Amino acid sequence: MRADRTAQVMLAALVALTTGCGAGGGGPREATTSSPAGAAPVRATPSTPGGSPEGTPGQDPAGTALAGKVVVLDPGHNGGNAAHPEEINRPVDIITQRKPCNTTGTSTDAGYAEHAFAWDVARRLRPLLEKEGARVVLTRPDDRGVGPCITERAAIGNKARADAVLSIHGDGAAPGGHGFHVLLPGLIAGHNDAVVAPSRKLGLAVREAYRRGTGLPYSTYAGREGLETRTDLGGLNLSTRPAVFVECGNMRNRGDAAKLSDPAFRERIAASLAAGLTTYLRTG
Repeated sequence: MRADRTAQVMLAALVALTTGCGAGGGGPREATTSSPAGAAPVRATPSTPGGSPEGTPGQDPAGTALAGKVVVLDPGHNGGNAAHPEEINRPVDIITQRKPCNTTGTSTDAGYAEHAFAWDVARRLRPLLEKEGARVVLTRPDDRGVGPCITERAAIGNKARADAVLSIHGDGAAPGGHGFHVLLPGLIAGHNDAVVAPSRKLGLAVREAYRRGTGLPYSTYAGREGLETRTDLGGLNLSTRPAVFVECGNMRNRGDAAKLSDPAFRERIAASLAAGLTTYLRTG
């Protein structure tokens, strides 16, 4: 079966299960609305691939679609960042400039934090990828720590030799803007030349699957047609692997915030991201 068809079937099946999913705790820019987060390194947490029961004729057997692939999931920020400004504000070099090591991220008006949103989406997304045979590495093991720094997050993906790196965020833009967008690495000659093109392919796959699976529109306030190229994000500048950030919606917008705060919708987000990653990894 073609990769895009496989991803569509996977997305349809996963989204159909969202009403039975439970809640959890779980945003993208390295520097959104709160103080930055630069912290002590947090060890990556590789996972083991899922099983591989036989599939139906014409399809990949369950658990084999992503066999041999490594995916690094980077849930933005961390729950302990706000309490440690001395660590997260430490400046680090991201090639194009120096930035705070990390940030606290944004939140909805009701107080649902970006770091909790990002963590919850990552924990939902991880088993979906593992079920297809991927090895998944997280840049942080929980939502109670500090950091890791943006430079360390990039290093985790590089060390894992990730086939794809996805950094998960919720934006903190003006309340009038809504929708999602995917952040792509801009060219920094001599540093990321080899990953700009594959990162764009990854970003396109994530964008298409996210829009199809969640129904959210492209951002009305950033980028163009759901894509924005950046050279000021350490997680992109320092990556030697295909990498993108996804701003899953604007947490300061009332409509987007209601969706991102809903556990069932976060399951749809996870299923959509899994479908996008699968498309890229099958064709990339």
